[in-house]
Amino acid sequence: MHVLKKFAADCKNARRVRNALLPCLLLAAVMGSGAVAERRGERLTTSAPGAEVYFIDLKDGDTIPEKVTLHFGLRNMGVAPAGSDRPNSGHHHLIIDDNLPPLNGPIPNDPRHLHFGSGQTEAEIMLSPGEHTLQLLFADKFHVPHTPPVMSQRIRVIVAQKGGPTASPPGAEVYFTELKDDATVGSELTIHFGLKNMGVAPAGADRPNSGHHHLLIDTELPPLDQPIPNDPHHLHFGGGQTQETVTLSPGDHTLQLLFADKDHIPHSPPVMSKRITVHVAVPAERMSSSPGAKAYFVGLRDGSVVPQNVTIHFGLVNMGVAPAGIEKPNTGHHHLLIDSDLPALDQPIPNDPKHLHFGAGQTEADVMLPLGKHKIQLLLGDHRHVPHDPPVMSEPITINVVKDSEVKK
Repeated sequence: MHVLKKFAADCKNARRVRNALLPCLLLAAVMGSGAVAERRGERLTTSAPGAEVYFIDLKDGDTIPEKVTLHFGLRNMGVAPAGSDRPNSGHHHLIIDDNLPPLNGPIPNDPRHLHFGSGQTEAEIMLSPGEHTLQLLFADKFHVPHTPPVMSQRIRVIVAQKGGPTASPPGAEVYFTELKDDATVGSELTIHFGLKNMGVAPAGADRPNSGHHHLLIDTELPPLDQPIPNDPHHLHFGGGQTQETVTLSPGDHTLQLLFADKDHIPHSPPVMSKRITVHVAVPAERMSSSPGAKAYFVGLRDGSVVPQNVTIHFGLVNMGVAPAGIEKPNTGHHHLLIDSDLPALDQPIPNDPKHLHFGAGQTEADVMLPLGKHKIQLLLGDHRHVPHDPPVMSEPITINVVKDSEVKK
C-alpha cells in the first residue's frame, strides 16, 4: 500500500520529477485494470440491507391482457439512470421467459432482457397469448447485478387470448371432471364437463354469462373469433349437455373443452380447459357373465345412515365367487367403487382408494369413510380384474356417514 501512495505522490510532482513518469504509468494501469474488473463483475456493487424489488399489482398466476403496463416496486434502495455513480442505487431490468443471467457480469440486452437505464419505474409491454414468466432484476450503473442480488420472484402469468364479441366474466373456467392428463382410459369414455362462474344454456339462448360446451378431439384450437367448426374433431353440445360418452380408437388422443356463446363463438377472453392427452389401451377380451347375474349390497339401500367404520356385505346372484387369478366360467370377485363413476369396462379395474379390490374372494369388508354422503357401487371382475360382458354390478347408492353416536340402534 505504501508503494502505491509513493507512486501517487510522485505523479503529483511529475512535472518536477522526470523519472516518476514510469511509476505514474504503472499506477494508471493498476487503477484502470481495477475499473475493468469492476465492469467484468469481479468487484460487484454492494446492495443495501433489506433491499427488495417486486411487481406492484401483479402476482403469480395472474391473467393479463396482451398489452400490459407493469409497475416496478423497490424498497431500501433508490433508482438512478445507468452510468450514475450514486451509492445504494441502480436501475430495473425485466427478464421475460428466461432464467437468471450470470450475476457477476452485465445483464444481456435483448428481447428477453429489457433494460430501463433511464430510471423508469414502469413499462408497457406486449406479450403473445399463452403462458409467460416475468422477473425483475436490479443492477448498478454498469448493468451488473448487486451483491447480494436484488431481484423479484419469478412469476408466471397467462396472457388471455382474444375471442368473439361476447364477454366472459372474471374467473370463468371450464375443466374435465375426474379426467386427468396422461390417464389411461377405455375405448368407450364418459367425459364430464366442469364449469365455474358461468351458466350452461342451449345454443341460441341469449342469456348473460352463459354458453355451451364443445369438445375438441385430436385437433388444435380453431380461430377464437369465429364459430367453432362442427365435425368429428369438434363436437358440439348445443343442447346444454354437461357430459358425453365418446368412443376412441386405441392409441393416444388429445382432448380439450372450449366454451362458446349462443352462436358457437368462443367468449372473450376464451373459456377453455387445458389440452390433455389420454391413452386408450387395446380392449381386453371380456368373459361372458351368466344370464340374470347381479351384484347387490346386503342390508344397505339408497339413503342408509351408517357409522364411519362400516361393514359392507356383498351379495351376488346367478354367479359364483372365485379369487383373482382363478379362471373359471361364471365366476369373479368383488370390487367396491367409492365416490367414482364406472371405470372403463374393457380394461382391468383400477386399484386405488376409489376402487377397492377383494381379490381373495371376500364377500364383506370393513371400510372407514369420512363423515358425509358417499356414493358406492359393486362391480364384479374376472380373474384379470376385467368386468364381464355384460357387466355384473349393483345399482349405485348414496349412504350418509355419521358419527357412531348418531347411528340409531
